[in-house]
Amino acid sequence: MRHPRIVIASISLAAAAAIGGGITATAATTSHPSSRPAASQQAAATVRTVQATVGGKTETILVNGQGLPLYYYLSDTAAKSVVTGGLAALWPPLTSASPAATGLTGKLTAVMDVHGDQVAYNGHLLYTFADDQAIQVTGQGVQGFLVATPGLTAITGSQTATGTAPAAPAVPSGNPYGY
Repeated sequence: MRHPRIVIASISLAAAAAIGGGITATAATTSHPSSRPAASQQAAATVRTVQATVGGKTETILVNGQGLPLYYYLSDTAAKSVVTGGLAALWPPLTSASPAATGLTGKLTAVMDVHGDQVAYNGHLLYTFADDQAIQVTGQGVQGFLVATPGLTAITGSQTATGTAPAAPAVPSGNPYGY
């Protein structure tokens, strides 16, 4: 008896463009279940720092145990991820019930949310980017995600960090739609 071959299609940059964010791509990608990013499949996650090029500059960034850069999402709160569906396929959450840190001065915790025990650094929920490879930062600034660094300011209350994200554009007075 012949068994059907199952192939899981991972979200491509083309699909991400359909979700939003102004990303362009030329082709879709497919992968086998075993090649999904390990960040979302770990039982115990280790977060450490490495030197990597971000925006043309050498920066110290946070990476997971496989060396994949870690990111945080500007629209998340300290207790809730808003990354779901196709966006979560492109930005897999880092999950672990007992995360460990190597060389970090900030606070690493596990937050129970829609993804299970999602790892947070200074209150920022952490993600990898499906198109990254070890110590290769390609998702900086894409769709509201920013690379996590050791100096990432802790979230207080339900607001996102201050000083780490670009300011919102000014809205002309009297018109909340910007025109």
